[in-house]
Amino acid sequence: MFDIHVESAFWPEQSEPKNDTYVFVYTIRITNNGEQTAQLISRHWVITDGFGVSREVRGDGVVGMQPHIAPNETFEYSSTCPLSTPYGTMHGEYYCVDEQGGQFIVDIPQFLLVAATVVH
Repeated sequence: MFDIHVESAFWPEQSEPKNDTYVFVYTIRITNNGEQTAQLISRHWVITDGFGVSREVRGDGVVGMQPHIAPNETFEYSSTCPLSTPYGTMHGEYYCVDEQGGQFIVDIPQFLLVAATVVH
């Protein structure tokens, strides 16, 4: 029902590589390709750093909202992710509900978080 598109970028102004702090910004576009309005209720992220250490984040909605997304509409938001390594990955799930109260899960495909300093 939802199509997910992700773009990520290193945020050097907020990062401190000398202190092993690398901040990434990611923008997600969620497009409702279904036939009814659906609401994004909560999220679950798996964030893995360059050493393979993972942490999980769960929470209500996204960026403080639980948006209703009508058919053929797109909701877009940006957020940040700090890592202690200059590269890592994120993937996860959105938990949603449709107009009839039916619950469904939308997979968020894995995407890379890579500081420009490690790209050759």
